[in-house]
Amino acid sequence: MRRYIRSMKLWSIRGNSQKLDGGSMFGNAPKAMWERWAQPDEQNRIDLACRALLASPLNGKTVLFETGIGAFFEPKLRERYGVQEDRHVLVDSLRAAGFEHEDIDVVVLSHLHFDHAGGLLAPWTEGRQPELLFPNATYLVGASHWERARHPHPRDRASFIPELPALLEDSGRLEIVEGPCSQALGETVRFSFSDGHTPGLMLAEILGPELVDGQPHGGVVFCADLIPGRSWVHLPITMGYDRNAELLIDEKRAFLEDKLARNVHLFFTHDPGCALAQVARDEKGRYRTIHEVAELVARPLGAHSLAA
Repeated sequence: MRRYIRSMKLWSIRGNSQKLDGGSMFGNAPKAMWERWAQPDEQNRIDLACRALLASPLNGKTVLFETGIGAFFEPKLRERYGVQEDRHVLVDSLRAAGFEHEDIDVVVLSHLHFDHAGGLLAPWTEGRQPELLFPNATYLVGASHWERARHPHPRDRASFIPELPALLEDSGRLEIVEGPCSQALGETVRFSFSDGHTPGLMLAEILGPELVDGQPHGGVVFCADLIPGRSWVHLPITMGYDRNAELLIDEKRAFLEDKLARNVHLFFTHDPGCALAQVARDEKGRYRTIHEVAELVARPLGAHSLAA
């Protein structure tokens, strides 16, 4: 077993929750299908989590994968985007796990849409400019997506926080990731990239404890918006927010096949009822999830311990 695995623990960290239109979240899937997975309210909205993954110690550091939507929106926008709480839930959840935001050494960001990176910011206060939290952390962002965030397309401009790129640059603690490894995390985390949801979505895999034919097995991958939750494990299911649904399906197929072959657990950010699961195939060869876990609390990394 790799040395860094022995003492590392994982926590699922709840952030602010949302209610968003179910039709938008399930793309061209008919309501008769998706409402079996997510019950809509009277406004056709479904419950969504904004869940982060905390790993410590990982490469000797305390690492937070994403920050959720946070509480940076002013009240009118908070209502528009269905944010359910006015406090910064992620900060409270970190504290409940025994950590302060100042304790975080690395924040890994799959992309900079506001529901994944808004938690970087302090809660909204009238008359106050946006302010970064996590003052001791290195922020990791993929190179391709960084360019998209700095120069968004009209279709997704509203998904970004205009002030955030400058705040990250001015912090002096931004690392742009261009390949499978980062300076901050070395070879403990392997990155791959997806373009179906947004250009350069960065998928982070904490490498597992076993090596089989030179390949790591038994790790955990942060699925971000490639697979927001269990329902989206089904290959044809995409979101209306995805920029290229057909490309995303092709990427998802290759992703799931690889994770199935290497027994890599899936960590979901938007599924309100499931933080972690393993991928399997049913009798018809379709992908599904098994060994679903609602919450991780100081859980060790390992094929058996994660599924327990």
